[in-house]
Amino acid sequence: MLGQSLPRLVTPPPGARSRALVDVLARTECPAFTARRARRAEASGAPQDPIVWAEARGSNVVDADGNVYVDLTSGFGVAAIGHAHPRVREAIAAQSERLVHGLGDLHPSDVKIALLERLAQLAPWEGARVVLSISGSDAVETALKSAALATKKPGVLAFEGGYHGLGHGPLAACGYAPAFRAPFAAQLNPHVRFAAWDEHDAGAALRAVDAAWSDDVGAVLVEPLQGRGGCRPASPGFLAGLAERCRERGALLIADEILTGLGRTGATFWSVEAGTLPDLICVGKALGGGMPISACLGRAEVMAAWGASDGEAIHTGTFFGQPLSCAAALASLDVLREEGLAARAAEVGGRFAARLHAATGRPVTGTGLLLGVRFDAPVLGLVARLLGQGWLTLPAGADARTLQLVPPLNIDEPLLEAFTAALAAEVRA
Repeated sequence: MLGQSLPRLVTPPPGARSRALVDVLARTECPAFTARRARRAEASGAPQDPIVWAEARGSNVVDADGNVYVDLTSGFGVAAIGHAHPRVREAIAAQSERLVHGLGDLHPSDVKIALLERLAQLAPWEGARVVLSISGSDAVETALKSAALATKKPGVLAFEGGYHGLGHGPLAACGYAPAFRAPFAAQLNPHVRFAAWDEHDAGAALRAVDAAWSDDVGAVLVEPLQGRGGCRPASPGFLAGLAERCRERGALLIADEILTGLGRTGATFWSVEAGTLPDLICVGKALGGGMPISACLGRAEVMAAWGASDGEAIHTGTFFGQPLSCAAALASLDVLREEGLAARAAEVGGRFAARLHAATGRPVTGTGLLLGVRFDAPVLGLVARLLGQGWLTLPAGADARTLQLVPPLNIDEPLLEAFTAALAAEVRA
C-alpha cells in the first residue's frame, strides 16, 4: 500500500521518462541548478540525471517512471507528518471552497488569525507575537530585522556550518559555505561575524563566541542542531551560555528551528528543550504539511520595536499568511499534537540511531528523527547507490561526509529496519 511501502523499482533510476523530463529541465531551468547536479555527479561517479518526482504519499515517493521510493529526507524535512497527509488535503480542499487568497495584512483572513493564535500559544513566552511568511529564509529575515529594530545594532554573530537560507539577510549569516556568499558579498551586511562551531566542548565553543564578538552585535543566530551543516548538535551547556552572553551584552538570541522545530528532534522547540530561552524562534518546513509557510515567533517586548503601523507596513508580502497555507498549517499542527509525533520521534529515533550504529559501526549524531551517519569520505556515491535501491537520502556537511536521515515522524518502523539492513550491506561492500 502506497504510503508505508518498501521500495519497488520497475526500472533502474533514472528511467527513460525521468531522463526525458530532465532534458526539458536542462533547456528551461537556470543553469545554476542543472550545472550543480552535473558537478556533483562527476564527483560521485553517479548518473548525472536526478529522478523526477510524480507522486508522494506518507513515507513514499513515486517517480515519473513508476518507481516507488522510501523518503528518508521528508522533502528537506517538510513532510514531517508524511507526504499528502489526508488531514492536510482535507483542510486545503475545505479552505479552497471558501477563500483562496485575501488582502494580506490590510484585510486579514480568519484562518490567518487562527494560525497566529495557535502559534502564539505554542511559543515559550507569555504574550508572544508572530509574523507569518513563506519560506524559512523569510522567517530568519524577519528575526534579523526585529533584532535590528529592538537593539539598534546592525551586527550579527553566526556560526561556521550554519545554514539559514539564501535571501540576502540570511545569506550574509550563512556559515555553511563561504562560496555561497562570495558572489554577492558586496551586497551583504558587512557587520556579520562567524564563530567556530564545537559540538563537543561548550567551553571551547563559548571562547570562540567571545573571540568573534564585536560591540555592534545585536543578534546571535544559531541552529540548536546544525542540519545541512552535518547534523552537528550544540555541545551540552553551550546554548545556555550563549543566551547568558546575549543578555549581558544587549544582543538577542535567534533560534533557527526551521528544521529542528515542531517535533523533529523530539520536542516542540529543541533550543528550549536543551535548556535555554531564545528571544526569537524561526519555524517552517514541517509547519505547512507540504504548503509554503513559515513564522517568526518573538517575545512581546522584542516585537514591540516594530511599533504601531502608521498606514504602510515596512515588512510584509503579498502571500504572507496565504489562506490555503494557513489552513494546511493548522491541520499539520493538529496532527503533530494528536498523534504525539514529537514523543514518537524521540522514541523511534533513539532506536533507529542505535540500530544504525550497531549495523554500520559508524558514528551517529543528532537526536529524534534528525540523524546523521558519519563517514571518512564523501557519501555522494553512497547516496546514489541507495537511490538505486529505492532509498532517498541526502549528504550533509560542507565536506558531504555525513549521510543525513530525516524521515517522516510517522514512518513505519519496519521501513527504518529495512533501510538499516540496506545501509549495512553497502558499508560492508
